[in-house]
Amino acid sequence: MMNVSEKEYKWMVEQITSDMIDMLIEREGYNFARAFETVYASDTYQALQKPQTNLYSHSSGYVYAYLLSEIKTGKMQ
Repeated sequence: MMNVSEKEYKWMVEQITSDMIDMLIEREGYNFARAFETVYASDTYQALQKPQTNLYSHSSGYVYAYLLSEIKTGKMQ
């Protein structure tokens, strides 16, 4: 893990998760329930939950690109 505390790591994951939900609503026209379910059920979210992937250290937009790819192809790439 980067040089961040567990509290900071959790906060970063929460922020990215919230941002991805907002982006699905604003950019893709999802309603809140669909966006929430899509994010939390995704492999992208599962990877974000694992510190060793370092996804938490990237921007929300970067992680969102993985999510969009997963939505379009059915798998995280």
